[in-house]
Amino acid sequence: MTTSGKPEIDTSRPHSARMYDYYLGGKDWYPVDEQAAEKVLQACPQIRLTAETNRSFMHRATRTLAAEYGVRQFVDIGTGIPTPPNLHQIAQEVAPESCVVYADHDATVLEYAHVLMRSTPEGRTAYINADVRDDDILGSPQLREVIDLDKPVALSLVALLHFVPDDRKPYEIVRGLLDQLASGSFLVLSHVTADFDAAAWQGVKKVYDAGGTTVALRDKQEFGRFFDGLDVIDPGVTVAHEWRPGDPSEVSGEDPELLRSAALYAGVGRKP
Repeated sequence: MTTSGKPEIDTSRPHSARMYDYYLGGKDWYPVDEQAAEKVLQACPQIRLTAETNRSFMHRATRTLAAEYGVRQFVDIGTGIPTPPNLHQIAQEVAPESCVVYADHDATVLEYAHVLMRSTPEGRTAYINADVRDDDILGSPQLREVIDLDKPVALSLVALLHFVPDDRKPYEIVRGLLDQLASGSFLVLSHVTADFDAAAWQGVKKVYDAGGTTVALRDKQEFGRFFDGLDVIDPGVTVAHEWRPGDPSEVSGEDPELLRSAALYAGVGRKP
């Protein structure tokens, strides 16, 4: 875990990780995050469902890759503030020998990194303080101590890329990461969209943009481009609640329109 140049927590502006924690009912946020999150809730009351749906997708995707595809190495970029069960807990429940590396660049997440380091004796976990837009995460010595890039890896960029605007070249970032991974590796993505409620999600974007966090609301075709060159596993690129539903951790509610209002695309692709 990188500790040099430890960033200070900025409580003058809202931060996406702390706002996400607020939506999930956590306690690791500040008044500025609460104020911004409440504005988001006014524009888009279903944002809490979006956060719950996203976490449920992450759980199902991780369990699927560990149980059905034998993946034993995971890299989770854009980790966020730990909320159990975390990715390593899901993976190590299936296969205790699983190795997981987390990466994020928020000072609040760094404060709680020790929670992400509680591995099973058979497996390993690590945390890297790094920004996917600027840092060579897969080239990090801390990551290489845990992850063997000559073997398949599940790369999780869950609810991350909508915070990478087009001028920061998100497709090139994803391609650069995939180029470093072995054949048989997987890309796990989720991404918010304005396809189902443009007015609400433009309101969300306005709040985040005003707080200094640019949000890109990509449509299904734009989201699908992230999987170019990959073999997308069933059920393909879809709304998140329809990606292999039925897990015990699935969000509550059976109304398809309510779940669709979560406005979140998801998919998992395999590198040939």
